[in-house]
Amino acid sequence: MKLTTREEESAVVIAVAGRIDATTAPMLEQCVEESMGENRNILVLNMAELGYISSAGLRVVLQAAKDLKARQGDLLLAGLQGSVKDIFEMSGFLSIFKSFDTEEAALEQV
Repeated sequence: MKLTTREEESAVVIAVAGRIDATTAPMLEQCVEESMGENRNILVLNMAELGYISSAGLRVVLQAAKDLKARQGDLLLAGLQGSVKDIFEMSGFLSIFKSFDTEEAALEQV
């Protein structure tokens, strides 16, 4: 898994490439925690290059969203496609999270 983090004017963007499974989920969790400073409460997860996500990865996404909501923040998903999008749909997560076709579209909503 490859994680690329950058700060935009109003949000932190984490681009995730590869696979999120039980082995790599802790790395994503740590990246999210480190990226969200005291004054940052909007997170965009760009999953356009993500090929697989396990239940461990879904747990990290859900926990990040809960943490952000407690801070009056929000988590936005971008670029979901293929089997990853199917997993988010089957798990019911797409009814919980705001999802956008592109990172740019997500950032426009912030």
